[in-house]
Amino acid sequence: MPRAGHVSSYYAGSAHAQPEHPRLEQTVDCDVCVVGGGLAGVSTALNLAERGLSVVLLEEHSIGWGASGRSGAQAICGVACGEAKLERLIGAADTRRIWDVTVEGLGLIRRRIAQHAIDCDYVAGQMHVAIKPRQERELRAWVDDLHANYHYDAIRFVEQQEMRSLVASERYLGGTFDSASGHLHPLNYTLGLAAAAVRAGVRIFEGSRALSFERGSTVRVATSRGEVRCAHLALCGNAYIGGTAPQLARKIMAVGTYIVATEPIGAERAAALIRNNAAVTDINWVLDYFRRSADHRLLFGGRVSYSGLDPFNTSHATRARMLAVFPQLADVRIAQSWGGYVDITMNRAPHFGRLEPNVYFLQGFSGHGIALTGIAGQLLAEAIAGTASRFDVFAKIPHRDFPGGLALRRPALVLAMLWYRLRDVL
Repeated sequence: MPRAGHVSSYYAGSAHAQPEHPRLEQTVDCDVCVVGGGLAGVSTALNLAERGLSVVLLEEHSIGWGASGRSGAQAICGVACGEAKLERLIGAADTRRIWDVTVEGLGLIRRRIAQHAIDCDYVAGQMHVAIKPRQERELRAWVDDLHANYHYDAIRFVEQQEMRSLVASERYLGGTFDSASGHLHPLNYTLGLAAAAVRAGVRIFEGSRALSFERGSTVRVATSRGEVRCAHLALCGNAYIGGTAPQLARKIMAVGTYIVATEPIGAERAAALIRNNAAVTDINWVLDYFRRSADHRLLFGGRVSYSGLDPFNTSHATRARMLAVFPQLADVRIAQSWGGYVDITMNRAPHFGRLEPNVYFLQGFSGHGIALTGIAGQLLAEAIAGTASRFDVFAKIPHRDFPGGLALRRPALVLAMLWYRLRDVL
């Protein structure tokens, strides 16, 4: 059975038991109020509590309800827009600083798991794979750039012959292997961080959406039944920030992505699909991503909905994409399928900053949230504690509103994405 309050998924069905948290029904005071119970929010809360600050966290649904508990769960370095684009936006030196922060984020995941004994099926290793010669050239150039300019030696290029010995598919021409990246059970990881935050003194309230906030030296955050009064506010609602902070919502778009989990296929058959047990993703604009689960299933994600609507027969369509990669799974039943939203920005770079001197926000992870959210929470805590230099490097990245306003911005994005889908095909 899915964990109470969560969307039905493989992750919800295999989540560890955790205590449910009360609804906020009174006025409470704290140093920092964190809005959002995903990885960004619980990481921020935990880092703040470790610094001795009193923290209240508000979550509309349940901890890990959104993308943090439903994602493809690949913990990878870098940011979604890529280093070359980031260099054009903020320069080479600051791009290198951001790269180093994301690599630190990978190490932070491993340290948190060990420190708090979080049982989340962490496995080291991640591969990007090329379907076309152009993509193969792009990945080779990327590896060379990371070695030469970022001193990142955890990644190497994998030639086609070796790739086919690792991934049992004829689809790929080669790719990369990154030993510092990896994959995990995202909901159990998020729940584990939340439990650590509670032990550190964080007060979590579920079923308590932050409806609005009143600016001032003391920020007042209103829910339907209560209020939080705080010296600082951290907005980590991402794709669900909505009317709580409309000025932030204009700069992100909620994009649907979909995953299926096969029935258990046995250890031997699962191992034959991905022999090094790495997480795998191609580099199409509308990409496929997949990995093995701890109980010997294949978890396969693909397809993206920019329209905001769940496409008809998602399970069937995603299974068809899976069989294009692994036709040998034609006899395997799909046990579960689910979807969810990730937040993207116009330029696919993360969007961190301040609305007021004491109102901070983290959003726009654009599919790179497993690793980046955790270290982003640390940077936000540093900024609130008075050391904002690393946070401010991210805040330099320029961001624009999605065009078209509330009525037309999504249709405009759908039309733009048709070009990228055509580029994948061609």
